[in-house]
Amino acid sequence: MTAGTAPDAGPAPAGPLAPPPFAVVGGAQVAAALAGREREIVELVADTYRLHGAGATVNPPSYFLRFPDRPASRIIALPASLGGDAPVDGLKWISSFPGNVAAGIPRASAVLILNDHDTGYPFAVLESSIISATRTAASAALAADLLTRDRARPLRIGFVGTGLIARYVHTFLAGTGWEFAEIGLHDLSPAGTDGFARYLARTGAPGRVTVHDDAGPLVRAGDLIVFATVAARPHVHDPDWFAHRPVVLHVSLRDLDPRILLDACNVVDDVEHCLKAETSPHLAEQLTGGRDFLDGTLDDVMSGRLRVPADRTVVFSPFGLGVLDLAVGGWVHDRVARDGGLRVVDDFFHERSRHG
Repeated sequence: MTAGTAPDAGPAPAGPLAPPPFAVVGGAQVAAALAGREREIVELVADTYRLHGAGATVNPPSYFLRFPDRPASRIIALPASLGGDAPVDGLKWISSFPGNVAAGIPRASAVLILNDHDTGYPFAVLESSIISATRTAASAALAADLLTRDRARPLRIGFVGTGLIARYVHTFLAGTGWEFAEIGLHDLSPAGTDGFARYLARTGAPGRVTVHDDAGPLVRAGDLIVFATVAARPHVHDPDWFAHRPVVLHVSLRDLDPRILLDACNVVDDVEHCLKAETSPHLAEQLTGGRDFLDGTLDDVMSGRLRVPADRTVVFSPFGLGVLDLAVGGWVHDRVARDGGLRVVDDFFHERSRHG
């Protein structure tokens, strides 16, 4: 990978500089590079969390572009810099237009830009809705493993929201060795649950599938609950739904009433990022006036600084870090390059002299 600017990158190399070749990596290439690599990508995400915990990243706040005439839609910029053995800089530019779903196309679309270490020139742009879904699912699968190690391995899973992210989360769970006796599905759209059920049948996933008209019975019946909705504000308010102390992967961040979090062990990916933008953890901070309800980060769990209790509900709320996109995107770029599949745009940077 062309190196990226990072806190531990060291001095710039001596010698002449030149703009790197510029490549475009399309969605089909991204999907092919990632197919069947779930275990490898989960390890990559774990390593990236460790680097972030060690301060070897730059991960500024995300920037939200909102529209007065389309209040439900937004486009988000996630700039970041990743250190370590394969440092890289870049930017994910991802849109969320919920109205797309009714038209039969995915809610989210995205591109990822990777930048050269020595010159700052972009050296690749990648289709990134797949990369974004992949890093989200890999993070969820990692959390599911880490947060259930001191309790019986969950055999009953429930998905609240059955779109693309939920499908990727299940794919990564299955790809890292998980099997479930029961799979519960709930979505406001019957087409969503029907499509997810067809995906499960097509892939031969074991387990009895039950579609729930309401989220409550699904949550009460599950040992592992995945929230992957487009909810803009909490819609789950009853703490009694969680009396059986499940592990909750709160991927969509805004589903749970903050009072539910106050009864739980709360693990996040990054404290500062999660406590903003009206997420459920942010609402819990506003409600209590503090952050004592947060127990730690996933890196704290990996390092042993935090031991997750087996007798409480555990909620993992990942805001989603740009450094994860860089790690997965850089990995994809390198794999496509090794396979000889990079599509280079010749003379993309035309002005190569300061004075013509």
